[in-house]
Amino acid sequence: MEQRGSIEKSPLTTLKVALVGNPNSGKSTLFNALTGMNQRTGNFPGVTVDKKTGYAKHNPGKGAGLTEIQFIDLPGTYSLYPKSLDEQVTFDVLCDPANGDYPDCTVVIADASNIKRNLFLVTQLIELRRPVILVLNMKDVMEQRGITINLEKLRSHLEIPILYTNARKKEGVDELLKTLTEPVPLSSQIFFTKKPDPALLEDLTQILPVTGSYAVWQILNNYKHYTGLKPEVKKRIEALLKKYSFDPTAFQANESVVRFHSIGIIVADSVEEKSKSSKTVTKRIDEVLTHHIWGYVIFLVVLFLLFQSIFFLAAYPMEWLESLFVGISKWSSAHLPTGELSALFVNGILAGLSGVVVFVPQIALLFAFIAILEDTGYMARVSFIMDKMMRKFGLNGKSVIPLISGVACAVPAIMSARTIGNWKERMITILVTPLMSCSARLPVYTLLISLVVPPDKKLIFFNMQGLILMAMYLIGFTAALFSAWIMKFILKAKEKSYFIMEMPVYQTPKWSSVFYTIYEKVKVFLFEAGKVIVAISVILWMLSSHAPGKRMEEIDRKYASSTHAMPGTDLEPKKAAEKLEASYAGVIGKWIEPVIRPLGYDWKIGISLITSFAAREVFVGTMATIYSVGDKENSRSIREKMIDEKDPVTGKKVYSLAVAISLMIFYAFAMQCMSTVAVVYRETKSWKWPLIQFCYMGVLAYAASFAVYHILK
Repeated sequence: MEQRGSIEKSPLTTLKVALVGNPNSGKSTLFNALTGMNQRTGNFPGVTVDKKTGYAKHNPGKGAGLTEIQFIDLPGTYSLYPKSLDEQVTFDVLCDPANGDYPDCTVVIADASNIKRNLFLVTQLIELRRPVILVLNMKDVMEQRGITINLEKLRSHLEIPILYTNARKKEGVDELLKTLTEPVPLSSQIFFTKKPDPALLEDLTQILPVTGSYAVWQILNNYKHYTGLKPEVKKRIEALLKKYSFDPTAFQANESVVRFHSIGIIVADSVEEKSKSSKTVTKRIDEVLTHHIWGYVIFLVVLFLLFQSIFFLAAYPMEWLESLFVGISKWSSAHLPTGELSALFVNGILAGLSGVVVFVPQIALLFAFIAILEDTGYMARVSFIMDKMMRKFGLNGKSVIPLISGVACAVPAIMSARTIGNWKERMITILVTPLMSCSARLPVYTLLISLVVPPDKKLIFFNMQGLILMAMYLIGFTAALFSAWIMKFILKAKEKSYFIMEMPVYQTPKWSSVFYTIYEKVKVFLFEAGKVIVAISVILWMLSSHAPGKRMEEIDRKYASSTHAMPGTDLEPKKAAEKLEASYAGVIGKWIEPVIRPLGYDWKIGISLITSFAAREVFVGTMATIYSVGDKENSRSIREKMIDEKDPVTGKKVYSLAVAISLMIFYAFAMQCMSTVAVVYRETKSWKWPLIQFCYMGVLAYAASFAVYHILK
């Protein structure tokens, strides 16, 4: 394949640019600054690794024409020697000309305050003989550390365009776009001087889909996991390895030594660092936040403040949204013509929507706090301090990121476990992550807590609702650790693990990124979960409003005669309850009631348990639909209706403290998310693991709920 030495201009130019860099170099922040809202997320073909692509347009002027640039944000990597599925994807894209994402140019984002480590990847990419641009990010951090980089000397060593950016402030973005629309020269520098065996090189060139000796050697070192090679080609490579006695491990070790020697010479000539005797701000803060005692205390305090804030700050907007939907439902009931369509709209669609939208303030706050903690660099510290404790349970520090991410959503959290190199620790992390209370459980917890705990109830001066919510999240975390400890003895593996993590510098959150994260997550919640909830609400309305045979007509006749016998008596609530019990939904609920009655649940809760296996947050929409059927006035919120619900046999409230806590425990432990089941299958390539996960979580949920109900009742 012909190698392009520069990016050609045309009146309408389209460029494909890959953004690569070490983790915590600011790559994704620069991607957001370049593309803004014009981006989308998917998966790379054949794998579950996130693929973020975005677009930017630039007009260099002087009649050059408009250039559209497609940016691909590749997973972070330290070198072209992949150690995880994330890094493998980056290798495939950059080293396989047949790959659909193979770039015209590669932009390497490097931490300017730690350039020596970053230059390893830069020099590797240069030797692939493709256009490369080096972006030195975090210039402000570099200056704070007393580091000065001589760009002219560095350019002479690397022979590629080099420029500064501050991605968080969008400084240098226009210059980068301008540089991309100009010809990008190929560097002639060689940093790894080991001469390959000419005979082996000749044989490999005939069977590998790349040109250039370094690209050939890279494929040779990674051929086992290289997706661009057919099985028969891999067998031929294995034969050549034996023929020429080639040792890939020794080759990599030799390259690392030689390359870092070359990089050391470049850094010594181009970089000057003033010695500073005083400790940096980051080190001073780390002495406290990563302390073997205070680190854990501070983490618990952060969680405590987070959950207190979720209830306190979201209270007013939630009440406003609740009142808004009650008002819309009441107005619709009064003004729309009576009939099936009106009932479907009010009791099916509107009721389902109210169960989604009313919890948006809490969902937004949860993701805002998570985004801020990640953006400041605190999450990396949490991984560090938790590593020692995690190892006792068969996990390691890298497992903390999936577990904490599971507080937002188990699907991306499980996918993030692919960075864990040890098979046993990765499998345990995947199997226990769904026990972490995700954002889908938040509406369930909030609704149930509000039924049994008054909003003004406090413990000393702390909001009791927030304390119970935090307790539910800690219960999920404890259950995850306990399950991991048991699996530690069940799963067998001889492979040893290690934990290496670079601590990013502390930074103030980039608020535009935080707000964009909130926007993206709320949009997913509203439109992805919302579609499921509304669809199930419509189905539930149909099942709740219709019955087998002529049961509905018989109930109408029964109450018509009762009204004549007792004029002035309002029997509508009793009639609505009887119709609901006679409906298809009532029949299904009554059928499963014997199984769930030991947990304190009635048949209405049973219906919600069934529908919730599509997605946990469907519980709220299900309750909204069930309790809206037969309510002609629609003057009360779903919460008010559930608070007043009475057991027809005992006359006591259905949602007692024992039932509410038991139900929360069930939702905390049960695998009620089909998306999570699907992603576990994709990550493990087997139905064995999702089936084991579904069963053990179901048994745990039932047993724990049973115990809690009988202790509290």
